[in-house]
Amino acid sequence: MIIGIPKEIKTQEHRVALLPSAAYQLIKHGHKVVVETQAGADIGFCDQNYRDAGAEIVQEHAEVFERANMIVKVKEPLPSEYSLLRKDHTLFTYLHLAANRSLTEALMKTGATCIAYETVTVNRRLPLLEPMSEIAGRMSVLVGGYFLAKHNGGKGVLLGGVPGVLPGKVVVIGGGTSGVNAARMGTGLGADVTILEVDLERMRFLDITMNTAHTLYSNESSLIDLLPGVDLLIGAVLVPGARAPKLITREMLRIMKPGSVAVDIAIDQGGCLETSRPTTHDNPTFVEEGVVHYCVANMPGAYARTATQALANATFRYIEALADFSLPEAVRRMPGLAEGVSIFDGGVTCKAVAEAHSLDYTPFVP
Repeated sequence: MIIGIPKEIKTQEHRVALLPSAAYQLIKHGHKVVVETQAGADIGFCDQNYRDAGAEIVQEHAEVFERANMIVKVKEPLPSEYSLLRKDHTLFTYLHLAANRSLTEALMKTGATCIAYETVTVNRRLPLLEPMSEIAGRMSVLVGGYFLAKHNGGKGVLLGGVPGVLPGKVVVIGGGTSGVNAARMGTGLGADVTILEVDLERMRFLDITMNTAHTLYSNESSLIDLLPGVDLLIGAVLVPGARAPKLITREMLRIMKPGSVAVDIAIDQGGCLETSRPTTHDNPTFVEEGVVHYCVANMPGAYARTATQALANATFRYIEALADFSLPEAVRRMPGLAEGVSIFDGGVTCKAVAEAHSLDYTPFVP
């Protein structure tokens, strides 16, 4: 198989989908790896590193798509890439289709097999999403604390406080991977952290393992009680494959104090604040109802080298299986891949995506 690694073209996206070491292993298995020039150069993986691994470097973005059977990316294709995809391609990347109908329809028209990292499922876990959720969760407190500074539009609260001054209040909505990592960072800084969750068993786990954070059953009443005193609100809600529920309305934002900060980690799935809209690392924030919103859709891209290494550690064995075997055989050997197949033969094979866009759902049958 010929595996193509294009350079990411999303704004301020410096991650690369395959490390030179992974390219070396695929080539040892008899495959060919074609890498667009400078695909990893921004984070220290130069063209020569890939050449030394045995990969071929090509100069044109379109040539990667033209020559490869499988396209491995980090982020979803952008409109300029839609026409480069064809029926015999397997596309393996983050897709987040539930938040993007136009992308969903465009991929359906290509006929390509599109497999989403974020819905590959093993024992109810999302192993290819978890590394990025860990980074986004930890990062949410860093950027939240930064934008709480008065000169950045915040209310001027230091999350950890100082002797004689109470720490800042952090509320994390969702106790999954990103929420736990946000809470860990918040408590590590000395902030007063509350995690809202609906799964009682998960709350028991959090209570035992994070004894400096508080847990609270998540509902609208609880949020309304907490919001007037919140300094940093972190939306870490995840419904696998589906559009994020809007848990924070505009009316609820109005009871927060001016200069409070909201970081919506769920923005790549549509966001869990009614007022959220995607932003970029170049222009990461906006203000609605006096609250500073940070809604960057590719948060881990800010720490691109760490994120690339973490992602590659998780995805490589799936890439290897898709290269070594036919899709049905790869799914047989690694059943979690079946949940990742989102578009197949022009149809939507992820139920949550079909429901989000009122499209016909066609179950994937290997």
